Amino acid sequence: MDLIVDIDRIKKLSKKKEEENWGFRSFLKSCGIPSRNIDLITRRLYRKIAAKIDCGRCGNCCKEMRPVLTEKDISTCSHGLNLTGTEFKKQYLAATEEPDKYTFNKKPCPFLDGTLCSIYNFRPLECRSFPHLPKKNLVSRLISVIHHCSFCPLVFNVYEGLKARIWSLGDDVDIDELDEDDLL
Repeated sequence: MDLIVDIDRIKKLSKKKEEENWGFRSFLKSCGIPSRNIDLITRRLYRKIAAKIDCGRCGNCCKEMRPVLTEKDISTCSHGLNLTGTEFKKQYLAATEEPDKYTFNKKPCPFLDGTLCSIYNFRPLECRSFPHLPKKNLVSRLISVIHHCSFCPLVFNVYEGLKARIWSLGDDVDIDELDEDDLL
């Protein structure tokens, strides 16, 4: 599988593959493959692909997303910027519909500097864990994964790898018979 990292190409391919991506989501939700197996395959793909993609050269997630910040995130960020929580909220955040949850008040992220995060060492948890692929139970988060395919090279390539590996095997996929080299 050739990695695709050009954002314009990823956007076009994601649009073109939208129906296919939703079809694969439906397949994963109903195919009977244990979620644990899908998670293991995803983590293997993620490790292999993440080693080849430099997120610091992209920064597209910071251009396209507005992460949700908790009070703890606000405390961490404001402390790192030598601001009070109130000052940080007033200057950079907007309230969400959820109590005690906020998001940045504009896109791209106000802390994006070129393709790098200027508050990297004290960035919000949602930013730290993006693209969320190694987390458990990928099948329950496929709507956001499909959305992220349109702007994140890492997510796009992992999802394409999943389609190539799992859809081709269908219900016969056996995680114990897969080895690292089978995944790419």
